Amino acid sequence: MNDIFITDAQAIFAEHLSFDNEIVKGSSFYFGKIEKEFPQINNPNFNLRCNRILKFLVDKFDLSRFEKNDIGIVIGTTNSGIEEFETSENKHHAELGNPVEFLKNYLGTTNYAACVSTACTSGIKAFSTAIKLLENNVCKVVIAGGIDTLASMPTYGFNALEVLSSEKTIPFSKNRKGINLGEGGALFILEKGENLKGVKILGIGETSDAYHSATPDPEGEQAVAAIKQALANASLKPENIDYINLHGTGTISNDLMEANAIYKVFKDTTPSSSTKPITGHCLGAAASVETFICWEILKGLRDLPIHIYDGEYDPALPKINLVNEKISSNRIKTCMCTSFGFGGTNAVIIVGV
Repeated sequence: MNDIFITDAQAIFAEHLSFDNEIVKGSSFYFGKIEKEFPQINNPNFNLRCNRILKFLVDKFDLSRFEKNDIGIVIGTTNSGIEEFETSENKHHAELGNPVEFLKNYLGTTNYAACVSTACTSGIKAFSTAIKLLENNVCKVVIAGGIDTLASMPTYGFNALEVLSSEKTIPFSKNRKGINLGEGGALFILEKGENLKGVKILGIGETSDAYHSATPDPEGEQAVAAIKQALANASLKPENIDYINLHGTGTISNDLMEANAIYKVFKDTTPSSSTKPITGHCLGAAASVETFICWEILKGLRDLPIHIYDGEYDPALPKINLVNEKISSNRIKTCMCTSFGFGGTNAVIIVGV
């Protein structure tokens, strides 16, 4: 892979799960909610919570050194403005491309701009597209990332699938009952060059199961293939990875698949944890939020996230090395982030310093 660096990053997401009985009427669940309101956007077609969060994030960047026609934008999402569409009936609110159209309009850019929607892998897929734009000199810089806000329709959908937990999620526990949804956004400035400072994107792996629309292959064969592809892309061996941010949703099937995949490549050696018990599952923004957490770890801004669960590891799963208080955050040079979504989409990113 060419020298692609994350030269700046911004994110916002929940730092704890909170109880809510309003999103799904008549039921109470835990959600990762951002406890902050954001200024309204004047254009009614773009006045969505997801876009208000994107504006909050992109305003933190200094883009003055770039020409408008040199900036590309790639955003991963699954919900866009579907929650607002329920009452507004404004067709633009239901468009998956609305967030990237908003950013392009707001920043006045004239280069490539697209939304990526591949379920939970959207954030890493956005990186993959951004890298291709830089490697082929379509753009000199790309704003890449993911955004999703809480919405009733997908919440009802997950509830219908019986994977939404009314208790706090506890991935890899024998007592796990499902996921807690969350909302969040993360944006990254990606540039190509040998002498840049920042966190380097070392490798990406992408595969598909073609196994089931909503259930992963329990053996994790294509998840393993994505991990190995990312390692090969980065010219690294499993022992070169210092930390893995797991997809770790807390569902029976996903945790089984992921434990199998991680164990097949890393055995029980590499420190790993899921941060969804803190942030909730941010859907199309999940991989972006979790890559941001890896970025903070590599920059020395955050310790390794301790894996939060009840301590009762599922004996039916192969044992993986979940982060606890005894595992040091010192000398972390490489992080891997795994993401697996509906439709059998698998994506893995490795970043390092």
